[in-house]
Amino acid sequence: MTKSDIRIIFLGTPEFATASLRALVDGGYNIVAVVTMPDKPAGRGHQMQFSDVKKYALSVGIPVLQPEKLKDENFIEELRSFHADLQIVVAFRMLPEVVWAMPRLGTFNLHASLLPQYRGAAPINWAVINGDTETGATTFMLKHEIDTGNMILQERIPIGANEDVGSVHDRLMEMGTSLVTRTVDLIIDCENKGVALPTTPQPEIAELRPAPKIFKEDCEIHFDQMTAEQVHNFVRGLSPYPAAWANLTIHGQRFENVKIFKVGISEYRNTEISKNELVIPCKEGAVRILELQVPGKKRMDIKSFLNGLHG
Repeated sequence: MTKSDIRIIFLGTPEFATASLRALVDGGYNIVAVVTMPDKPAGRGHQMQFSDVKKYALSVGIPVLQPEKLKDENFIEELRSFHADLQIVVAFRMLPEVVWAMPRLGTFNLHASLLPQYRGAAPINWAVINGDTETGATTFMLKHEIDTGNMILQERIPIGANEDVGSVHDRLMEMGTSLVTRTVDLIIDCENKGVALPTTPQPEIAELRPAPKIFKEDCEIHFDQMTAEQVHNFVRGLSPYPAAWANLTIHGQRFENVKIFKVGISEYRNTEISKNELVIPCKEGAVRILELQVPGKKRMDIKSFLNGLHG
């Protein structure tokens, strides 16, 4: 069996998944179909928006399946009709057993964390929010409990002290493409040799950090409840998306739902507002607001924002 022989169905939705799909197609792997989220309305005009995976799949002529429900009998039958040997999941929904157990070689997932840490929907964000100095990605075989299957490959990368989640996301996305193709190659090699795929059970760790989905209300900065370092990591872990936010009063003006994209640790301990600087005290220490965006305006550095107020 070669990479052009093995029939693969790819399941994913965002840009993070598209990078792996593109690497598979460019590498000559036989992607027979793609499964992605249904189209949804977006923007002021509520026009139907395709997922990044769907856009790419259509551009290279791969059939696209978009089930509302993954247990729908029509979808299951359509999935079976492709006679896939293997399924690959990158940034998609939790799959029912009838789906992940369908291919004869099983289904593997690429997860953007050093499993077993950060099981869940937002592993990259939470690693940065918690101030971790490294993260990584793992491929593993799917089983019933989410993100708990035996590991195939794992790779690590450092997280810079001032690096935001957007940068970490992009580096993990690039690294993930290599992990996915190397995992497929390993599966093919084992199949050709007639040996079992070497996998490793996830280690038992006493203190597991979860990575639940992040909603807008989770992104509010509570300066009085967080240290300066915690605010710094919180902002990094949500920048540029979905973005930390706060309500601010500056020179007597109240600004609601201000997105904050970058802060620095300040030597000041009290509120300090000057022509070029905005310092906010925290539970311990204080932070300088460096980049923000008020509703209806573009993202800007703090000096430009404060100059606009004075102007």
